[in-house]
Amino acid sequence: MNFHYHLLINRAAGSGNGQKVADKMLPIFDQYRATYSVYYSEYPGHDAELAEQLAKATLMPWTTENQETLTTFPLLVIVGGDGTLHQVLNTFYQLDLEFPVAYVPAGSGNDFARGIGLSRNTEQAVTNLLNTTEPQEINLLTYQEQVTDTKGVLVNNLGIGLDAAIVHATNHSATKERLNKYNLGSLSYILSILRVFFTQKGFPILVDVGGKTINFEKAFLCTTTNHPYFGGGVAIAPTAEAFKPTIDFVVVERINLFKIIWIVILLLQKKQLKSKNFHHFTTSKLRIVSTTPQFGQADGEDIAPQSFDLQFGTKNQSFWCQTKK
Repeated sequence: MNFHYHLLINRAAGSGNGQKVADKMLPIFDQYRATYSVYYSEYPGHDAELAEQLAKATLMPWTTENQETLTTFPLLVIVGGDGTLHQVLNTFYQLDLEFPVAYVPAGSGNDFARGIGLSRNTEQAVTNLLNTTEPQEINLLTYQEQVTDTKGVLVNNLGIGLDAAIVHATNHSATKERLNKYNLGSLSYILSILRVFFTQKGFPILVDVGGKTINFEKAFLCTTTNHPYFGGGVAIAPTAEAFKPTIDFVVVERINLFKIIWIVILLLQKKQLKSKNFHHFTTSKLRIVSTTPQFGQADGEDIAPQSFDLQFGTKNQSFWCQTKK
């Protein structure tokens, strides 16, 4: 089967890295004599608009019938950061439509690519894509938030508390843009941690993990994740796997400074489970209730401070990629 590649490119991703990735990848498509169309995202929210237009007019599901009858298959290639990928897949989720997608990472953190073993080298990622003939299934998380009656799909994680406050501080920091120019985007997360750490207070949460109810009186960091990484490469849940239909949930309690520093040291060594104040659960069903308003983040997208009543599930997404599965 032949393919027509529909390239949805967010040039602003990674503070302009999206344009640099596009400049590297388009000549490779030409070298392979691949058929493609280019759609540039021009403003915030345009990714979702382009995705909806393509979903309604161009894209097709990957079915046995289509494989047998089509001579050319329209394949969407998303070029941007984790936020771009989040917007596109959430557009499909809200429309209740499913299409296979390919992804070329061009953000500052690129945690999703790291989490599934997708090459973050543009030339390698594009070459792998053009040599792939069928998709593989990757597990994503779904969430339903009862307080605001919203739902969505996650490629990385959803957090409330410290990590969300860090994401908010990072997303609103001029430092992030400057560091991205030197490929040091992950350092902006570290600087944000130093700014937010001493102001984030502990807050109560109620957690239902697979039918077992647990109360945490002073949660500090509360993250539900699809794979090991967040914050530009920090392995918050080292044993999480994006190829299994499971939900990984991490809670760190608010403790004194020296114990937190010890957890950070363990975290850098991927040995955080040795701390009794670090809690990690793997489950197929999860509910989190927080009545104290907190910052939230979904795949690095800000959620304004609010109370939360979250229920999580899983779903498969077909990705057109060669990974280190």
